[in-house]
Amino acid sequence: MTLTLLLDLDGTLLENKIETFLPEYLQAFSQFIEPHINPQVFVEALMAGTRKMTRNQRPDCTLKEVFEEVFYQMVQLDSRAFKDQAENFYSQVFPTLKHLTHPVPGAREMVDSAIERGFRISIATNPLFPLTAIQQRLAWAGFPPDQFPFEQVASYERYHFSKPDPAFFAEILGYMRWPEDGVVMVGNDLERDISGANSLGLSTFWINEDGNITGAPQIIPQKSGSIKDFHPWMDTTKPEFLQIDFSSRTSLLAVLKSTPAVLDGLLRNLDAELWNFQPAEGSWSLTEVLCHLRDVDTEVNHPRVRRVLEEVNPFLPSEDTDSWAQSRDYLGQDGPQALRQFIIMRVKLLDLMSTISPETWNSKVRHAIFGPTDLHELVVILAGHDRVHIRQVHEILDAVDLKNS
Repeated sequence: MTLTLLLDLDGTLLENKIETFLPEYLQAFSQFIEPHINPQVFVEALMAGTRKMTRNQRPDCTLKEVFEEVFYQMVQLDSRAFKDQAENFYSQVFPTLKHLTHPVPGAREMVDSAIERGFRISIATNPLFPLTAIQQRLAWAGFPPDQFPFEQVASYERYHFSKPDPAFFAEILGYMRWPEDGVVMVGNDLERDISGANSLGLSTFWINEDGNITGAPQIIPQKSGSIKDFHPWMDTTKPEFLQIDFSSRTSLLAVLKSTPAVLDGLLRNLDAELWNFQPAEGSWSLTEVLCHLRDVDTEVNHPRVRRVLEEVNPFLPSEDTDSWAQSRDYLGQDGPQALRQFIIMRVKLLDLMSTISPETWNSKVRHAIFGPTDLHELVVILAGHDRVHIRQVHEILDAVDLKNS
């Protein structure tokens, strides 16, 4: 079994009190940018953009794009001019804030041990900062990114959702090819880290010395303690208890919501000639995968959910959707356009599902293959279908890299 660890950064690997760090950060940045932007306007725009990021639900817009849409409208400054200044700030001034932080005792030893055990590790920090700001804070914590094999470091350039949205945790796992073995989220924030990860169905380890839960008794981590307590807990925990639990409605919808975001992140900058690359004879290209996902949502998933809402115990015929790749000449279609169309259709499907009451969620249906079942089970199958094709896209991209190496 290969365990996957999702590690928070601030408060977990790096002691960084937000009530101290944030005012110093805002003051330093606003003073640096003052020749170009009024400091008060700058701070207001920065915070407004950040609030917009925390509320983003669009799977086709990265948090950076969401932030910039608000920020540039408020500061009335050319984007290229600001980006140059921001790069200078993060290279010249941001490093001076290191003195406000210090490594969490025992964090380096915990990560070193996890690496020795062969765990897969990603940094699941709230992706509201540029990558450089996160990489620098990792270095302050004792984890220079060039020395540690973190599979993902969440940042606003690539990610579409933020904590505590369970879709954020689904997105990072999608970029990690949806691990089939156990996954544990380790973090110090009960609401953002533990509650969000629990909602996806992840096992959680809460960094909290005394273990007292105040203010949110409904949030229950699997284990709490200091970071030094993590591996002793792991050594006594059966692997099957760490598998992702996709049984809840919240978890399933988070998976469905993350799929278009992950595909957008993986494919938005792909060279045009690679969309139709087939790794082997008879295998699908990226274009074919995206056409398949688009048409299945359009002609199977959305109509089925609609019928469940409008009919009593409807009969749902099966569809041979794999044959559509040839009969509809997917390879001759436009891959990027298919991705855009899939995202539009998936958002419509999620909007429809958001109207479903808990009672309707268990509505009975008769399926041509599965027999008597219910809407919940159909969505379980749909979420599993998404994960299969996310892994398939990764495999195709691996073959592309191998071909180009």
